[in-house]
Amino acid sequence: MRLGVLDVGSNTVHLLIVDAHRGGHPTPMASEKTALRLAESLDSSGRLSRAGADALVRAVRTARSSAKAAGCRDVLAFATSALREAPNSAAVLSRVHAETGLALQVLPGEDEARYTFLAVRRWFGWSAGQLLVLDIGGGSLELAAGLDELPAVAESLPLGAGRLTREWFSSDPPPRREIDALRAHVEAELAPVAARLAEEGPPDRAVGTSKTFRSLARLTGAAPSSAGPRARRVLTDAGLRQVGAFISRMSAADLAELEGVSPSRAHQLVAGAVVAEATMRALGIHQLEICPWALREGVILRRLDWLDGATRSDLSSQGTTATGLVAPQEARYTG
Repeated sequence: MRLGVLDVGSNTVHLLIVDAHRGGHPTPMASEKTALRLAESLDSSGRLSRAGADALVRAVRTARSSAKAAGCRDVLAFATSALREAPNSAAVLSRVHAETGLALQVLPGEDEARYTFLAVRRWFGWSAGQLLVLDIGGGSLELAAGLDELPAVAESLPLGAGRLTREWFSSDPPPRREIDALRAHVEAELAPVAARLAEEGPPDRAVGTSKTFRSLARLTGAAPSSAGPRARRVLTDAGLRQVGAFISRMSAADLAELEGVSPSRAHQLVAGAVVAEATMRALGIHQLEICPWALREGVILRRLDWLDGATRSDLSSQGTTATGLVAPQEARYTG
């Protein structure tokens, strides 16, 4: 079947269309991105502005049309931290549904970590052993660890690269004192989570997903995207420290000129590097492998599991809020 997954994040609205079948490997067929920077459309109270909601409706309507034209059987649509935390999220979601016919499901942060972990587990397989998975988004940092398909520990912290850039940096490039202050803040936020993850024992494989980790790995010499998704890519702590020192002195405009850095995300790369370095240090990780699969692929894989009937337990049995993303009536366009 052909499936679409629509990810409404803090930075972009991303539609991924795949051909997939039960027990098979999802094959990407098309990908469309709209850079909305929803998190920058929040007012002082955290509410999404009317202009931001208007832009979101337009982006979702366009994505729905693209999915329908591509012959998608379903569109699994979800939103992450920007809408999750907005006090007016219910009203915005209701408007999106009314005007586009697409229901956005807001994912709790811990579910983001679980779906991403599932995708990484399927990518590397059971031979990867004990996995530790890190994902830096625009609004949050997800961490998960475990030996099975669902992690034993799944955490989400408000340490996204975009959020921290807005809250901690006053200029471009940021002054050293602000970078140091941010680093101390990230380390304090990470400490209790690092202690919980340490209880799971050392990982057999530590993995990073997301655009931030991919960009940082590319800047340290990892293979470019043209080498294909199966090229092995790693990010070492030594390489990260060198890159972090280098990019912290560059403006966002200059960073956008570097290979592997998206212009729409260049302004938040320094904060992302601070989070990456502090997280690796707190967890005692010297090297991360970069996985091309992340949250969107995890959502698709869970849906296929539901269709197959092989995985009947939903995420609520793991002590979390059910997301509904595996239910056939949810997040499906009509007409």
